Amino acid sequence: MSETRPSPAVPSLPWLIIIAGSLISLLSFGPRSAMGFFQLPMLADTGWDRTTFGLAMAIQNLFWGLGQPFFGAIADKFGTWKVLALSAFVYSSGLFIMSVAPSPGWFYIGGGVLVGLGIASASFGIVLAAFARNVAPERRSMAFGIGTAAGSAGMFVFAPLSQGLIDAYGWQEALIWMAAMMFIIPFLAIPLRGNSNSGSQSALQYKQSIGEALREALGHKSYLLLVSGFFVCGFQVAFITAHFPAYLRDIGIESSFAVLSLALIGFFNIIGSLASGYIGQRYSKPMALVWIYIGRSIAVTAFLLLPQTSTSVVIFAIVMGLLWLSTVPPTNALVAIMFGTGHLGMLGGVVFLAHQVGSFLGVWLGGYLYDIFGTYNPVWWLGVALGIFAAIVHWPIREQAVERPELAPAE
Repeated sequence: MSETRPSPAVPSLPWLIIIAGSLISLLSFGPRSAMGFFQLPMLADTGWDRTTFGLAMAIQNLFWGLGQPFFGAIADKFGTWKVLALSAFVYSSGLFIMSVAPSPGWFYIGGGVLVGLGIASASFGIVLAAFARNVAPERRSMAFGIGTAAGSAGMFVFAPLSQGLIDAYGWQEALIWMAAMMFIIPFLAIPLRGNSNSGSQSALQYKQSIGEALREALGHKSYLLLVSGFFVCGFQVAFITAHFPAYLRDIGIESSFAVLSLALIGFFNIIGSLASGYIGQRYSKPMALVWIYIGRSIAVTAFLLLPQTSTSVVIFAIVMGLLWLSTVPPTNALVAIMFGTGHLGMLGGVVFLAHQVGSFLGVWLGGYLYDIFGTYNPVWWLGVALGIFAAIVHWPIREQAVERPELAPAE
């Protein structure tokens, strides 16, 4: 009589770490996703133009990207909690300075540099790297999807919350309230303490210096293709986040639909991120990214060419929400597959830097070209073309680990 062997147990997820990290993603992603609601009331009070606002948001996105590899490397070496605690101070300081900025220069420092660095030290790269150290490889894609969905929930929560605070207290006090919320992050970060040498997956890492890790990654074709493709993601989503409320007003859609559309993007972003994590565990991650970028280009093209009504705005928001941050789980999972978790915070940060360079251009060009042409259409169509480019560069990416015969596993 043959013996029946039990199937291998599927490792469970560390739910305390995932819940804490997800709440941090919600808090860190929420305020920056609501920046578009502050544009028109701020400009009405200060007399600044849309180029000024667009440049501040572009600087914010750029410093978010520039800071992420450095904060990721610090978290890898010295611990996640320390970086997240620092983020609360930097983020809240930036929001406060933004609320009282007497000139565009101060607006660029507060809402641009400091808020950007605050997000960089508390965003997906930091949180997902902590997840990767504590989640088995076969479950990472799903864990990344949960963390990304939480960031999406931040967009869903803060869209009506920020507009409600602006309506009740004015845009300046609304920013102060959001600044105060950032001090919750250090308490939530306690379960995420530890560095790249801690966690249940530490035995699977390799000993490598920062320089060796960077040289290895920057000489890897699939990694470079991933970096170039993620640039497009930043361009597309940052432009919509910063300029969509103003765009809807320009085409005669009621302002209430701006709140509704961003809330819908945030809500369906949750579904899209979870679905992306699920799909990434079972199917090709590069091909999932190919179809996401193709889907975005199709959605924007249809939105621009078909009659633009309140109904079409809702449909567009739902579709874009499903595709919004669905790029994050497979992108981060691919970096972990290629190079492991030893320097994931830093290497994921480099990929995200490309995302934020795209964000800088998307937000800045949105305001700059609007002031020149009086319309956002040139940037919309540029985003469509870039989406096709991103689909092409993700196609040849190989989903496999680099060969490291000269490196020994860390003890």
